[in-house]
Amino acid sequence: MEKWWLVLCLGLVLVLAACGGGQEDGTQDDTGSDEQTEEDAGADSNGDASAAEAVYQANCTNCHGGNLEGGFGPSLTTIGSKYSADEIKEIILNGRGSMPQQDVSEEDADLVANWLSTMEE
Repeated sequence: MEKWWLVLCLGLVLVLAACGGGQEDGTQDDTGSDEQTEEDAGADSNGDASAAEAVYQANCTNCHGGNLEGGFGPSLTTIGSKYSADEIKEIILNGRGSMPQQDVSEEDADLVANWLSTMEE
């Protein structure tokens, strides 16, 4: 019984480490991000889409994937069909379910939330 408990705790630690809230050292592999930026820039003509994607790439790709496809966290490709920008911002800042709150500024959370709210079916 103790082995089972140890395995469970180790698994939990690995899961939490995988979704650690972004990269501390500022490095980021953004392969494929140019294609996504060009596609979505038309939806937001003031250039916020590029800034939002940069924040997303730096903080969210560990769990949600570089192209919003999901991984440990759910796919965000159609998140705008389910949640409004305000609801997405609330989730980013305070967490929900298995997603922990993120250590980003309110301005960055607003950028990402507005950008993600345009992702619809």
